[in-house]
Amino acid sequence: MDSNAPVRTINLDITGMTCAACSSRVEKVLSKREGVARAQVNLATERARVDVVNGGASLDELIAAVRKAGYDAREHTEAPGAADLDTDWRDDRRGLLDLAVGVVCTVPLLAEMIAMWAGLPFHLSPWVALALATPVQLFAGARFYVGAWKSLRAGAGNMDVLVALGTTAAYGFSLWRVVTGAADQGLYFEGAAVVITLVLLGKWLEARAKGSAASAIRSLMRLRPDVARVEREDGTTAEVPLGEVAVGTVVLVRPGERVPVDGEILSGESQLDESLITGESLPVARGAGDAVIGGAINGDGLLRLRASSAGGEGMLSRIIRLVEDAQASKAPVQRLVDKVAAVFVPVIVAIAAVTFGLWFTLGGAPEAGFVAAVSVLVVACPCALGLATPTAIMVGTGLAARRGVLIKDAAALEGAHRVDTVVFDKTGTLTEGRPVLETVAVLDSALNADTVLALAASAQQGSEHVLARAILEAADAKDLRLDPVEGFQALAGRGLAATVKGRSLLIGSRRLMDERGLVNEAAQSLAHDLERAGRTVVWVAAEGGPVLGLLALADPVKEGAAETVAALKARGLRSVLLTGDSRAVAEVVAEQVGIDDVRAEVLPADKAEVVKALRAEGRSVAMVGDGINDAPALAAADVGVAMGSGTDVAMETAGLTLVRGDPGLLVAALDLSRATYNRIRLNLGWAFLYNVAAVPAAALGYLTPALAGAAMALSSVSVVTSSLLLRSSRAART
Repeated sequence: MDSNAPVRTINLDITGMTCAACSSRVEKVLSKREGVARAQVNLATERARVDVVNGGASLDELIAAVRKAGYDAREHTEAPGAADLDTDWRDDRRGLLDLAVGVVCTVPLLAEMIAMWAGLPFHLSPWVALALATPVQLFAGARFYVGAWKSLRAGAGNMDVLVALGTTAAYGFSLWRVVTGAADQGLYFEGAAVVITLVLLGKWLEARAKGSAASAIRSLMRLRPDVARVEREDGTTAEVPLGEVAVGTVVLVRPGERVPVDGEILSGESQLDESLITGESLPVARGAGDAVIGGAINGDGLLRLRASSAGGEGMLSRIIRLVEDAQASKAPVQRLVDKVAAVFVPVIVAIAAVTFGLWFTLGGAPEAGFVAAVSVLVVACPCALGLATPTAIMVGTGLAARRGVLIKDAAALEGAHRVDTVVFDKTGTLTEGRPVLETVAVLDSALNADTVLALAASAQQGSEHVLARAILEAADAKDLRLDPVEGFQALAGRGLAATVKGRSLLIGSRRLMDERGLVNEAAQSLAHDLERAGRTVVWVAAEGGPVLGLLALADPVKEGAAETVAALKARGLRSVLLTGDSRAVAEVVAEQVGIDDVRAEVLPADKAEVVKALRAEGRSVAMVGDGINDAPALAAADVGVAMGSGTDVAMETAGLTLVRGDPGLLVAALDLSRATYNRIRLNLGWAFLYNVAAVPAAALGYLTPALAGAAMALSSVSVVTSSLLLRSSRAART
């Protein structure tokens, strides 16, 4: 398969999966289809993510493959608005009916069993017991037969096979004794009925817990209105479906309404509550010219804004998509579980057969062997194994999203817990990223400050570089006339060359001036003084000399940056400042925030090499940046962290995105990652320990089928509940 071929991603909703063996089976079936580069199936979210090389399997072919394997599938579509949310456990009416039938019919059988243990004179006739057990076995338990048949027909085994085999053996053996008049030798109707009912109860509780784990994504989806109030060209207004809003459409937002789309305010002032999107608890003031985020709640002002994104394609939709993708992805630690699940059911069936054989041949107790074999089949469900990792990831990514941290995939979440070194870009990461021109130092007596500034601004017209914007804003504030620029040439990491009014100019860093041999003692001394004061210096020179002047810009350190570095240090993490700025400026910023390791005057292309060198030392590195020039370094790190205030390129490359651009969120992200990974390890430890202990106990006759069913149901529910406890962890609160 051509690794460079274009790849498209198809997301599927999968139904009919009951355990880890099911998700492994579906994943294997999808992976074998033509052109499939990778397939990931998540049991907790019941979703598959399939990467297909162009020209490979189509959507219909993938769905057909899933159905042939005994399950069902449909294309996963993102709900356009709040009204179209995923169904949850309350909508499974057949499941509730099955559970109700199981409970009503099983309670008398269970009461008889308890009375027998307690020595009480309560006894059901064999025919009454048969009448109670039959609806449970054939009606409430029908789903297990259907699931087992589909699984076996596809050449695999799953939880349904184990439950169907175990309960059918107990029910069939008891039925034979009733019909042949041998009921006084012992019946196992209550065992089969209790197993089915408890498994159904466990699945119902599990579905409720999984729905609770997915509450974060539901909360985000509810933020999207279904309609937007748009202004027509004739001045009238109309409500239209959100999907019909195009970029440039003028949208009206009344007091108390949710902002339907990302946009820029044309008129009006208000306070906006963006807490469920950014995690910032206090409302923020917004007025004409300010950007707004779709999903924010408008305060008491009427806003008129121009949509900067199409309906359903703004920041909120991107957040939802990222959270959904992260929850549907599979963590690397899950690979071990998948390998176990692939052989789990056949091994358990073999253990049950050997158990019966040993009891029959060595112990001379075929009935005890039968009970033990049934208990082995029932107790050894791989549900807990399959749910241990994805449920923790669902809760962890949801908590992170509510805090303003977007996690790209499960691998990023897992990788973040190992981080021991954090590399910070300077501009826009530790500093505000909005430098302001403070000083224009003139070094050519034939010019004045306004002339030097006008030349520098003229040469940088159209540039999106943060320093260029600051210079242009300063020129605009002085109403300086800018001349057309010619022969513009960007010099990566150094500056630019351009021609203005016939004058060839070089504008950029001292490195550029050194390369061209233009640095003189006076300019060097002045630049050094400015840099020692923490100012970024932009040199303006004529091609071939002389240096015309120096522009000194100040970029204040972000509030909370020093606290972030201190918090990382308290957790034993090393911080590094990596910047293309001069060493003097970098050291001033590093001193202000508390970083000891400074790597300055590094070209954009070399930033990734610095990250790779740190990794080569055996360190696990997180790179934090916000610009296009940070993207290679973000990709080279173990975990890339993009500031949400930065560029799309940085956010696409990074594994984590801090929505507010607040460096303090990095600490929360790393804490949540560690808490989530610890919870995954706890869940997997419990799931493996459960099976290691439960199967031998069942094989040795210490568990009845009823107790085995209770233990199996409890294992799945306990794993999901353990994941939900992440919400009350210290990492979720700080």
